[in-house]
Amino acid sequence: MSWGTELWDQFDNLEKHTQWGIEFVEKYTKFVKERSEIETNYAKQIRNLSKKYQPKKNSKEEEESKYTFCRAFLTTLNELNDYAGQHEVISENLTSLIITELARYLQELKTERKSHFHDGRKAQQHIESSWKQLEASKKRFERECKEAERAQQYFEKMDADINVTKADVEKARQQAQMRHQMASDSKSEYAAYLEKFNKEQNEHYYTIIPNIFQKLQDMEEKRIERISVCMKTFADVDRQVLPIVGKCLDGMTNAAESIEPKADSKQVVESFKSGFEPPGDVEFEDYGQAMKRTVSETSLSNTKESKEKPGVKAKSKLWPFIKNKNKGSVPEDFSHLPPEQRRKKLQGKIDELSKDIQKEMDQRDALTKMKDVYIKNPQMGDPASVDPRLTEIGQNIEKFQSEVQKFEGWLAEVEERMPSKSDSHRKSGLYETQNSTTVSNNCAQDRESPDGSYTEEQNSEVQVKAQPIPTPTTTTEFDDEFDDEEVLPTIGTCKALYPFEGHNEGTISVAEGELLYVIEEDKGDGWTRVRRNEDEEGYVPTSYVEVFLETNAKDS
Repeated sequence: MSWGTELWDQFDNLEKHTQWGIEFVEKYTKFVKERSEIETNYAKQIRNLSKKYQPKKNSKEEEESKYTFCRAFLTTLNELNDYAGQHEVISENLTSLIITELARYLQELKTERKSHFHDGRKAQQHIESSWKQLEASKKRFERECKEAERAQQYFEKMDADINVTKADVEKARQQAQMRHQMASDSKSEYAAYLEKFNKEQNEHYYTIIPNIFQKLQDMEEKRIERISVCMKTFADVDRQVLPIVGKCLDGMTNAAESIEPKADSKQVVESFKSGFEPPGDVEFEDYGQAMKRTVSETSLSNTKESKEKPGVKAKSKLWPFIKNKNKGSVPEDFSHLPPEQRRKKLQGKIDELSKDIQKEMDQRDALTKMKDVYIKNPQMGDPASVDPRLTEIGQNIEKFQSEVQKFEGWLAEVEERMPSKSDSHRKSGLYETQNSTTVSNNCAQDRESPDGSYTEEQNSEVQVKAQPIPTPTTTTEFDDEFDDEEVLPTIGTCKALYPFEGHNEGTISVAEGELLYVIEEDKGDGWTRVRRNEDEEGYVPTSYVEVFLETNAKDS
C-alpha cells in the first residue's frame, strides 16, 4: 500500500507522524545513552571496590598472601576488576555502535524529511495558485457576461424609444457589441485556465504528491528498520561479553576451589614457629630436709610480696602465653625474634638482597653493551657518558654484597645455635645431680613454694629493649633479707659464647667460655636465668649462651 494513493489528502497527518518518528529516535538514543552511563558508573564502582580491598605494599596484608584463602581472595579481586572491564566494553560499544550512529542518522533524517515536505508545500502552493487564477478568470467571465447583457438591454431600450436620436441609438449598439466581444474573450480565457488547472491538478494528485509521499514512506520504513537494527545491537553488545564474563566467574570459582585449609594450617606453623623446645617436667623439691634458702641480690623474685602474703599461692603464667613487651625499633639482625623466625627473616633478607644484586648486574650488562655500541658507532652517543652510571652500579653491587655477607654471618650464627633433637640428651660434665625425686608434671601452670618464695606474677615479666643489647627491667622490689627464699633447682648447664658485663639490675656478668648452671629456661623474652654458685645468680641474654638442658627437664 502506497501513502501517495491511500493518504493523498493526509498531508498534515503525515507531517505529524514523521515528526513523531524523529522524536522516537531521539528518545531511544537518550535511553541507550543512559544505559551506557549506568554501565560506566557500575564498572567504576566495581573497580573502586576491587582497588579498595587490594593488599597494600609494605603492610601486614603482604604477609597474609602466604595463605591460600588470601590468594584466592586476591584472585577474586583481579577477576572482579576484569569483570568491571567488560561493563566498560558494553558502555563503549553502546556509544560507538548505537548512540553515535543514531546521532548522525538523526541529522540525515531531519534533513531528508525537511526536503520532502518542502517539495510537497511547493507543489501545494502551485496548485493553489492555479486554482486562484482559474477562479479569477471565471469571475471575470461572469462579470463580462453580465455587463454584456446590461448593454444589450440598454441598446434595445434606446432603439425602442422614439424620442432618442439615431446617434444615441448607434452609440448604445456599439457599446453592446463591445461588451459581447469582451464576454466572448473572457469565456475563451476561462476555458483555457480551466483546461490548464485540470491538467495540473491531475498531475498534482496522481504524480507529484504520490512521488513525495512515497519518498516519505521509504524514509519512515528506513527509520523503523534502523531502530530494529539498533535494538538488536543493544542485545548483541551484552551477548558479546558474556563468554569473558563467564571466564571471570569461572576464575572466581577456581580461586575458591584452590583454597587448602591444611596448607594454611601448615603455613601458620611456618610463620610462627619459634624453634624453642617445650618446658620439661618440674622437679620435686623436698622441704623435709634442711636447706639454706638464700638467693643472690640479683634475683628477680618479689620477696617483699612473698613476705607480706606468706600463705598465698601465686600462680605463674605458662610461658608460651606470656606477652613479650619488647618496644622500640627492630634490630637489624632480628635478634629480638625466636631462632626459627629469625632464621626466616635473615634468609628472606638475603634473598631480597640477591635479587637487588641481580638487578644491578643486569643493568650493568645492558650499559656495558650500550657502551660497546657507542665505541663502535660514535655517532650514536658518547661512550664516556655511560661511565658514571657504571661506577654507581658497581658501588651498589659492592654495598649489596657486603650486606649479604653480614646477613649470612648472622644466619650461620643462628643455624649453629638452633636446638636439635640431640640437644635434649646433652649434659655438661660439671653438672651435679641434685638429690631430689623427679615428679611427672605435664601441667606447669602452678609453680609454687610453700612460703611463696618463687612466684611469677604478670607484673614481674621481663621487658626487653631492642638496641644495642637486650636489657631486663623489672618491677620486682628487692629485699635485703633472703633467708626465707627457696633455692631454685638447676635444670641444666650452659656455656657462655660471648662475654657479658651485666651492669643492669637483675643481670649477672659472665666471661666467654664460662660454665654456669641453668635454673630457669628462656620463656620467650630473650633471657635465661643462671647461677654461678649459691650466692650469685641472675639473667643473661639467651643468644649469649649455649644451653644444655637435662633430659627430664624437656618435654619432647
